[in-house]
Amino acid sequence: MGRAGGARSFDGGHVVITGGSSGIGLATARLLAARGARLSLLARTPARLDAAVAELRALGARALAVPVDVSDQVGVRRAIELAGAEFGPCDVLITCAGIARPGHFGELADEVFRETVDIDYFGTLWPIRAVVPEMVRRGSGSIVGVSSMLGMIGIFGYTAYAPAKFAVRGLLETLGTELRPHGVHVGCVYPPDVDTPQLAYENQFKPAETHAISGTVRPMTAEAVARAIVRGIERRTVTIVPDRQARLLTYLASVCPPLVRYLIDRKVRRARRS
Repeated sequence: MGRAGGARSFDGGHVVITGGSSGIGLATARLLAARGARLSLLARTPARLDAAVAELRALGARALAVPVDVSDQVGVRRAIELAGAEFGPCDVLITCAGIARPGHFGELADEVFRETVDIDYFGTLWPIRAVVPEMVRRGSGSIVGVSSMLGMIGIFGYTAYAPAKFAVRGLLETLGTELRPHGVHVGCVYPPDVDTPQLAYENQFKPAETHAISGTVRPMTAEAVARAIVRGIERRTVTIVPDRQARLLTYLASVCPPLVRYLIDRKVRRARRS
């Protein structure tokens, strides 16, 4: 598989996608199916996973469904081994699996914090641990993990989710410095709200203050994020921010954090007065 550029850079390459049965993961799989990639989709709901793979095969792709809970280290390792037995070593790993359950800090159950870290952070770590040794041995490969804008900026109502996504960011940024000398690309994606089943689920639980912060921004489509991911892999981009408004917010958060904090706090105050 080619390292950069060109519509055929994925042709024949083996791409493993966690969270591949819906949302950003499935949208990315559709794009890569058109590029000739061999696709292994990992997710924990067999019915949705089988439907996704059937769709990809109907497009002419070689695709494999591997049901697994990404928080299960042993299960993930076995899933990667199974995918490798079918399509060969992983050339590209894209970790999209994740959950979010917003709410006021004091009202969230302890289990929400634990499960979010298990799936969002460890569900990113375990697949990476499974593919890195072979990528380093071959001196090639690409790993892209989906964090979130909340991996850069803490937002009201996301005390369970944001820390897990900050951890994903820290993992990928640090890992990238280690793997770059070995020819392995590591990128991190920071999408804003994305129109997926996960967002519909979140909206049921968002406090009024959280709605006030996020409600004025139109969610991105999963397809737009998928295009940014594919482009980021082709260009070996480290920081992948798929939306112009998100890029502006990222810039402001890095150069003037007090301003971003002020804007967020102002929306919270207004929501509480209404």
